[in-house]
Amino acid sequence: MIVHDLSKFVNSATYNDLSAEAIKQLKIRLLDSLGTAIGAIKGPPLESIRKMVDDLGGSQQSTLIGSGKTTPDRAALYNSGLVRYLDFNDSYLAKGETCHPSDNIGSILAAGETTGLSGKDFLTALGVAYQVQCRLSDEAPVRDKGFDHTTQGSYAVAVGVSNALGLDEDKTANAISIAGTALNALRVTRTGALSNWKGLAYPHTAFGGTHAALLAKYGITGPPAVFEGNKGFMDSIAGEFSIDWSNEDLERVTNTIIKKYNAEIHSQSSIEGMIELKEKQGFTADDVDKINIEIFDVAYHIIGGGEEGDKTIVRTKEEADHSLQYMVSAALLDEQVMPEQYEKDRIEADDIQTLLQKVEVSPKQEYSDRFPDEMPTKLTVHLKNGESHTIEKHDYEGFHTRPMSWETIIAKFEGLAEPFTSKELREQIVSIVQDFDQQSVNKLMKLLREVKIRK
Repeated sequence: MIVHDLSKFVNSATYNDLSAEAIKQLKIRLLDSLGTAIGAIKGPPLESIRKMVDDLGGSQQSTLIGSGKTTPDRAALYNSGLVRYLDFNDSYLAKGETCHPSDNIGSILAAGETTGLSGKDFLTALGVAYQVQCRLSDEAPVRDKGFDHTTQGSYAVAVGVSNALGLDEDKTANAISIAGTALNALRVTRTGALSNWKGLAYPHTAFGGTHAALLAKYGITGPPAVFEGNKGFMDSIAGEFSIDWSNEDLERVTNTIIKKYNAEIHSQSSIEGMIELKEKQGFTADDVDKINIEIFDVAYHIIGGGEEGDKTIVRTKEEADHSLQYMVSAALLDEQVMPEQYEKDRIEADDIQTLLQKVEVSPKQEYSDRFPDEMPTKLTVHLKNGESHTIEKHDYEGFHTRPMSWETIIAKFEGLAEPFTSKELREQIVSIVQDFDQQSVNKLMKLLREVKIRK
């Protein structure tokens, strides 16, 4: 059965299967994700989850970033929520699916802390989770069928945690089966009026997938035909697909991309383009009559006003960071799109609410054909004096054609973590991540307990 082929792949994976480039990119994504996690520590939904976890108590096995410990599944929920809340972590682009594989980091850290996982074994488990989630996104997209990308993520969490816990093939297969059966999520998460759940859907999958692996560890079994069986994943959701798990490597992480701006991934080239165009031409928002954006169909439908809803109605952080109109307007007005652009006062300000109504987004077939190998976009700014200025982009800094350097990632980490950490602590975290194959999960989590949740 497919689940046993996948389980065999998971259990046979070793650190030696990772190339030097894959190891480097996994470390970069770990540091990038720790930055987004620390930067999110005062996010209102995360404060609510923290209160819930504190109130419920439980065994003290896994660290909560910012002090305290709880059960591994609850730590997976909270820490994954921190990684995800800002919507500033990495992405993987497939033709029919977009996912955020670094969403798996919180779960693997939580599980790894209970087993004293080495840095090498953590990187292996994370590489496995990246490979599984990305390959399922390639071959079994579910977005057009009304399901969320967290559906494939359930398998990724299960395999990563099972590997970190050292489960054997049978127990790993059961963890995969339980998670894959139980955690099929609806795409309404990201359509229409957006709620806190947009940023918490994968953390909930992290909780459920970690819990599934723990159930399997203690002998609970799951449906062995989860993929190909009657009313299984293929029959009910994905349709027929084939992945030869015996022939997979651990290199898919090298095709994932990192965000330069705190914005939905498909907006990155448009934001960079707007900032560049303004710097070159010197116009201001007051000069603008209209902005036209031509873009690939996936971006149009998710953040441009296509099938997932009107993006000119922006009232919350969740709606703002999934509105191309808002994000490009923020780029023009503020010359950046960072966490500050999602503060309530900024969202509600007259200047940005007025400007975003002047932004028109349309899909262009040529650009759709070039996606996901490129992230093409064309911005034309029409001024009130009759002039117009245009810029065309095919990628941005952080795309796999222009990958970010260690120096850029460290600067991003520093900017996000600075309000909640000392300079010494930031330097220690950077150092341990860069040398993580010689370190351990427990040593990293000890440092992360020192992050300050400032009032």
